[in-house]
This record gives sequence, structure tokens and C-alpha cells, in this order.
Amino acid sequence: MARGKTTPPPPEDFEEKIVGIDVEEEMQNAFLEYSYSVIYSRALPDARDGLKPVQRRILYGANELGLRPDRGHVKSQRVVGEVMGKYHPHGDQAIYDALVRMAQPFTLRLPLIDGHGNFGSLDDGPAAARYTEARMADAALLMVGGLDEDTVDFVPNYDDTQLQPGVLPAAYPNLLVNGASGIAVGMATNMPPHNLVEVIGAARHLIANPSCSLEDLMKFVPGPDLPCGGKIVGLEGIRDAYLTGRGSFRTRATARIESLTPRRKGIIVTELPYLVGPEKVIDKVKDLVQGKKLQGIADLKDLSDRQHGLRLVIEVKNGFNPDAVLEQLYKLTPMEENFGINNVALVEGQPRTMGLKELLRVYVDFRTDVVRRRTAHRLAKREERLHLVEGLLIAILDIDEVIQVIRSSDDAATARGRLMDVFDLTEVQATYILDLQLRRLTKFSRLELENEKGELERAIEELRALLENEKLLMKLVSTELAEVAKAHGTPRRTVLLESSGASAAASATSPLEVADDPCWVLLSSTGLLARTGTADPVTAEGSRSKHDVVIGAVLTSARGEFGLVTSAGRMVRLSALDLPTLPPTNGAPTLSGGAPLAAYVDLGKGEEPITIVPIGEKAPVVALGTAGGVVKRVTPDAPKSNDWGLIGLKDGDRVVGAGVADRDDLDLVFVTSDAQLLRFRAGTVRPQGRSAGGMAGIKLAAGARAAFFGVVDASREGVVVTSAGSSGALPGTQGGSLKVTPYAEYPAKGRATGGVRCHRFLKGEDALVLAFAGNTPARAAAANGVAIELPAADGRRDGSGLPTTTVIAHVAGPPPQGAPAVAEATDGAAPDDATLDEAAPDDTTPDDGGSE
Repeated sequence: MARGKTTPPPPEDFEEKIVGIDVEEEMQNAFLEYSYSVIYSRALPDARDGLKPVQRRILYGANELGLRPDRGHVKSQRVVGEVMGKYHPHGDQAIYDALVRMAQPFTLRLPLIDGHGNFGSLDDGPAAARYTEARMADAALLMVGGLDEDTVDFVPNYDDTQLQPGVLPAAYPNLLVNGASGIAVGMATNMPPHNLVEVIGAARHLIANPSCSLEDLMKFVPGPDLPCGGKIVGLEGIRDAYLTGRGSFRTRATARIESLTPRRKGIIVTELPYLVGPEKVIDKVKDLVQGKKLQGIADLKDLSDRQHGLRLVIEVKNGFNPDAVLEQLYKLTPMEENFGINNVALVEGQPRTMGLKELLRVYVDFRTDVVRRRTAHRLAKREERLHLVEGLLIAILDIDEVIQVIRSSDDAATARGRLMDVFDLTEVQATYILDLQLRRLTKFSRLELENEKGELERAIEELRALLENEKLLMKLVSTELAEVAKAHGTPRRTVLLESSGASAAASATSPLEVADDPCWVLLSSTGLLARTGTADPVTAEGSRSKHDVVIGAVLTSARGEFGLVTSAGRMVRLSALDLPTLPPTNGAPTLSGGAPLAAYVDLGKGEEPITIVPIGEKAPVVALGTAGGVVKRVTPDAPKSNDWGLIGLKDGDRVVGAGVADRDDLDLVFVTSDAQLLRFRAGTVRPQGRSAGGMAGIKLAAGARAAFFGVVDASREGVVVTSAGSSGALPGTQGGSLKVTPYAEYPAKGRATGGVRCHRFLKGEDALVLAFAGNTPARAAAANGVAIELPAADGRRDGSGLPTTTVIAHVAGPPPQGAPAVAEATDGAAPDDATLDEAAPDDTTPDDGGSE
């Protein structure tokens, strides 16, 4: 039979009584009590120390455990257990979440907990409390310093078994420095972090000038300073918040546009808005791209690491304006977020919405009271000690009599009373003398006591002066704040940008895609490719560059194509859209902003670029000349492949020059290594297909080769430049002799003939190392692109040149009519015009003896 308990019957005099309660009134009272508890005990910070109760209890508990910065870390679970068991009865998870936030450098501007282990990131949560370790940070010592000097009131804990501080002494304005966020019942707070140095500067100014204006304080605190950096766009809302306690501002990521490769540009994001993680941005960008709401993004990579910090690389598709894509990212993704300021904090237990001056005033008044109470405590301690020292000095002066009184007494109480009567001592002094150790009766101890008495009297005088003089007390508060700023201040991280009205992203006027506008594509002698932003001729003083020379210029469009002719007889198709756009400098572009040709074309061993030409249905006829003296005009048809042959070269032969020869009245010019020049009309060379091997262009002597081939407009002024040297010398190591002659001095001959002599060799010279024939003005450059001034032309077509130490690597004529003149480089690489004797031979590299 199961046994159970039976309910005893009520006593005979028991009378059941039911009390009627108004449900509505009971619910109102219960809800008000709950609301007050949430507001006061959980969600809102105190305006004095800027801490919520749980944060205050964590710091106090850690301080009681002795977890100072100079000691080892302990398990976070130990701190959580200490706080939950003694001070905060709301659950370990709430305590640990608060502890984690206090340790995160991306959340607080001045972290209060020094965490060891995984304390989470902007995208991921922390590890469990049993895996992480914690101790107080240096800033936490400033919050708890002075707790043992009666600086603040202590209140009972939740079960009246312990005492805890109602507020921490707070040696700096923590509420403004670290901000706060919380949701209570019917109200919330959201305060951004600020820079410690700026906030303390404003507080000190308020101490010195109590009636200062908000504008005066904003000279010290112009705006929030977020832990993650970034930018704040628009300061109107910040001033409203500093005035009324409510306002808003926009936080924007820090991003810049870079060339990821010579063919691609990208957006590099190094800082994100406050509390926005990279994964949140990545996911949003992916969703927008997949939904076709965001265009121009080719790829997105997260290259962040602990050494370099945040680095998001957003690759922009060719044909899209990176600036416009960036504006779209600001508009559509969390790379730009709004922060609403709501400065709600507890003042004397009541929630209040305050502006900047009110927040600083509450803190300054509180800190002044802390320093006053600390001063009074120190004064009392020193007065107490002085009282004891004076009694000790009396006892030491009459030590023998003191000993006699004590020895003749029956007990300690009698001895205490007799000492008080005989030596006129107080009970405290007499008790202290009875507890005195015999070793303190030496002569040296007496000297120590006299010195200590003097120091105590001086300290008491200073402390009393502080308590009696409010100005001295305020000066001490200001000085201590300055010391905190000096020891713990850091530079501002967030950039403040003035703005008004709608979002800057919404007002962007840059087109998203690059328009297919006409432009010029330029190829320099050092192998740089670039395009201009317009096809309009650019007016610049002179047509010669201070740095580098243009060996090819093609009029096309931003989305058009052009062809590169190589020494192997190949034509390579290239897109103008892939090329960097040259920024204008003083009205003309500079080729120093170009990209190397190697980024676009893989040339074979020994293969060199010759020039660039138009391609397509309306492309002009191109003329080619080879080292073996072969000439060819090629029909403009182009296959769909990316590269194709222009001429069938014999073994050992190579193309030495090429140019547009779309008119029969143009001259085709060969210059050979043995100083023979032949010019003949382009009309004598019929256009051939791409696979043809060409026809005889110039008759070469035994051992000679063609050093130059080009197209010259005989109706315009032209010039011939030749440079002779020794064929046995290492190319590019000696200047030889240089000669410049008017082009008209050379008569036209028939194709496949030997031509006429164009340079007479001096002693030690047996070959031309460089030759050029083209229209004026001609431009010359060293192998590194430095411009070299050519001498004036003379009339001796078969004369010898002038000896020079200058090594010229490239000579080029003017770009086609309408092409832009190239301006002086702005990167410091181009010096002033070099003369023939000033160009440094050390800056050159060996060439093949010809001019492309």
C-alpha cells in the first residue's frame, strides 16, 4: 500500500478570506515595477561612469579578484561566476555577453577588459566562457581607482550579503568615450564612441569656462570617433545630437580605387562602418549581383588578416566606371549606414536625454565630488596618523617613565588609563603605545617619526587648502584628466566629411558604364600602352615629349579594338577598353600613367613590338619592311582570331618597321646598315593577302641588312636621322656619330634598287646603329625614355656625323594629325631636355641597332 501525505484539516477557528484585486491596477503596478527595474538595473547606463549595472559589477568583481593588467589571465567563467554569485542575479549568459563586449576593440573605443582567446568578430560570436580568459585592461584601472578611499557610496547587493559600489569613480568620461546602447521599456539609448583626447579636452575647457557655448565645446569634439575608423558623412545631425541629445549621421566605408592589374581596376575597402562586418557586405553584394540590381562587379575577395587588417578587394568589370560602381555600393550595401544618436542616461536614478554640454557637466560635477571625497578621506587618514605620531613622540621622550607606568600596572586597561592621566594622551594614543614594538624605541626611529610628522603636517595643509578652495580642487580635476589623456590617448581614426541634403551616392552623376566615346590609343618607345579620354586634339606647347616618345597612335573608341604589329610579322588584336586612361596634365596626357605592353601581349623570344595600327572593316592598308629588304602592303581584312600573320617571313628574317600606307603617293623608305637610303612610292607595291611573302624592296649589299623601314608623307617636311658606330661594339654602349639631314635631300629611286648613301663613316665606324626617316618634328629618347634633343638638320646627305657620347635608342616622328601631343611626365622621372652630351649613357640599355 502506497504511503502518502494527507492534508491536515484547518483549525476550527480558521476563517477563509479572499481579497478582491483590480486586475487592471495590479497589471499596471507590476508592469511599472518591471519597467523601472529594466531601466534602472539593466538597460540604461549611469551618466556618471557610463556603465550599465552588469558592466559595473564585472569591473568591480574583477578588481576584487585581483585581475589587474600586470597579472595573469583567468578563465572568463571564473569572472562570470564571481559576478553572478555575488552581484548580478540575471544569468551567466547576460554577464558573459557584457564581458565580451567590453573586450572587443571594434566595439569600444577604449576596451575595459583584456581578453585572451576568441572573443568574436563583427561576423562571428565568441567562444564559450570556459574557453576564453580575461583580466582588467589598463583603462579599467582608471574606472575603479579610488574605490578604497570613500570616493563613492556602496549599496547592498541583491541578497543584502555583500556591498557593491553604486557607481565607479571613473577617472575619464567613459560614457562619451565608449558610447552605449540599450533597449529599455518605452525608451532606448544609442550613443557613439568618441576620442578620449578630444572628450577630455572639452571637459577641461568646461571646467575652465563653465558658461562656454556648444560651439566652443565642438572645437574640441567635432564628432564621434569610431573604433573601426571609416568616414562620417554629414555633420548637421551630429550638432543636433550635441545640442538636444537626438540626431543622426551616416557612416561610410573607407575605400580607394586601384589598378589590380594593368587590365583591371578594383575597389579596395580597408575600413567599414561601425559594427558592420565584411561578411555582411559580401553577402549583400552577392545577392545584388545575382539579382542583377548591381552591375559592374567581376569578383569580390576578402583578403583580411591580422597583420594588415581589413582588406576587401572588389574587382570592377572592364567598361564600367569604378567611381560610379563605388557610389552604387555605398547606396545599396552596408558600406554606408545610418547611425541614430539617442543620448539617454540615468541622472540621479532618472532617465534623461542630454546634449554634449549636459553630459560633460554631469561627469565634471561627479568627478569633482569624487576628488573632494578622496581628499577628505586622505585628510582624515593623515590627521589620524599625525595624532598617533605625536603620541609616539611623547612616549619616546619619557620612555623610562612610560615603561615604569606599564610595569607597575596590573593589566592593560589600568596601564592605558594611567598613561592617559600621566602623559595627557588620548585613548587611541595610549592603546597604540601599548601595542608599540620595542625596536621602535631606537634613536633612529625618533628621527623617522619627527620627519614623518613634518611631512604629515605639510600634506594636511595642502589637503585642507584643496577642500577650502574650490578653484584649486577644480584645477586638480583638470590636471588629472590631462594626465589620463596623455597616458591613454590615441589619434583620431574616423574622418569627418561635411555634407548636406541627400546621400552623396544618390547624387552621383558619373555614368556607370564607360561610354564608347572616340579616343586615341598610344604606344610609347618604352612599351607603355594607354588611351586618352577624348579624341579631340589636345593643344600643348610643342609636339615633343619631355619623357618617352610615341611610336604608335591609333584613333578608335573606348570600346573599340586596335592591332599590334610585332617583329615576327604578327598582328595581335587588343581592346582599348582594357587600357588605363591617361589623366590630362596641363591640357595634355602624360604617358607615365600607361601600362606595360607585357600585361596584354605574350611576345616570343626575340619578338619585339613595332607599332600599333587600326583594324576592322574600314582599316587602312599597312606597309611592312623586313631586315632582308622585303616590302609588303597588306589588305585590311582581319580574321576573328586574336592574332594572325601579316607576312610570310623567310628563316632568319624579321620585320623592322611598319606603318599605315593607305595612299599610293606616300613614300616607303628603307635605310640599311651600310648607310644606303631608298625611297619609292607606295603605289609601286600592290596590296597582298596575309599569307603572301611580299616583294623585293631594296637591293642589299653582301652582309648588309635593313636597319629601318617607314612610311613618309613626301608632301610635308621630313628629316633623316642616322647614327654610325662600330658593328663589333656591344649595342648601346657607345654613341658614335650622329647626323640629321632634311628628307628632301634624298632623291626617289625605283623599288628593288640600292638607293643612295646617307651617311659617311668616320674612322672606327663601319655600320649604322640607328636610322630614322619621317616627318618633322622628330623626337629622340634614350632606352629609359628620357627625351634627348636632336641637333639642327644640315644639308649634307652623304656627309659624316658629329661625334657624341649620347646613346639614342629611339627616334619617332609626330603622331598622326589630330593625335594628342604628350605632356611632360609628372612622376619626377623626366628631367629637363637633355642635350647630346648630357644624356647619361648609364641610363640606357642595349638595342638591336635599329629604330622601331
